[in-house]
Amino acid sequence: MRLTEYEDAGPGAGALAVGTFDGVHLGHREVIEGADTVLTFEPHPVAVIAPSHMPKLLTPLARKAEIIATLGVDELIVIRFDAAFAARSAACFIDEVLVAKLAARSVSVGENFRFGAGAAGDAAMLAADGRFEARVVALRELDGEIVSSSRIRSLIAAGEVARAGRLLGAPHELRAVVVGGDRRGRELGFPTANMIPPEGLACPGHGVYACLANGLPAAVNIGVRPTFGSGRAELIEAHLIDFDGDLYGSELRLRFLERLRGERRFASAEELVAAMRDDVEQARAICAAELDATVGLLPFRAVDDPDN
Repeated sequence: MRLTEYEDAGPGAGALAVGTFDGVHLGHREVIEGADTVLTFEPHPVAVIAPSHMPKLLTPLARKAEIIATLGVDELIVIRFDAAFAARSAACFIDEVLVAKLAARSVSVGENFRFGAGAAGDAAMLAADGRFEARVVALRELDGEIVSSSRIRSLIAAGEVARAGRLLGAPHELRAVVVGGDRRGRELGFPTANMIPPEGLACPGHGVYACLANGLPAAVNIGVRPTFGSGRAELIEAHLIDFDGDLYGSELRLRFLERLRGERRFASAEELVAAMRDDVEQARAICAAELDATVGLLPFRAVDDPDN
């Protein structure tokens, strides 16, 4: 799939899907289905229009592009969204972007898509324009609830990562660089790769999770380590099961499969170690089931080499 800046894009978009597509969830995938070109915005428009209301992102642009590339799309066009672009009228967006610049034959959007200054444009306005075919996709429902980026963010914040993954169509993923820690995990027999939660991205709430870390099973704690009263800021600690190696400075891609328990304060280090043993065995079983179900489909290699 080609990744093209809007200024470099040419006419002939053909079947065009338009949207912010944060998370590229099940509803977004229905909008994109059948499109050969996707038009999206970077940064998220809310970051420009109402920055104080900017949500935590589910997918930065690089991850969004990775997912869209798996959907049979030929080209992803990125509009660098700024105050000047936000000031364009809805009619201007249609005339200058969809028709003159991209010459779209058809335009696919979700039924709640809004565009143009003051969000004056909507799906009905696109459908009324006779210069292209408009495909308006109804909001997707799953198990009686609307699939939306905001709903998925709330699930992730609450630690309900398995449910969030169902709405996304794949486990929620975070990427972060491994940093130095206090090596307490190694002293307890459970060495961890420590990461600072990426700023601006949706991070699961405090607790212990079964994850795939660069394809390997892992038990991951997110929190502030209350047992030791460290008073340190929030940290992601990933114990890669049966892995022995140096990961400092490398990037880990964590795919959150299931929440095992909440963050707890234990009376002693011995009680903590016993709980961690249980966490590891649960995580091992959950990850093995996930790997069995998705063998050959994971978009990364196992971390047998930190330079992978």
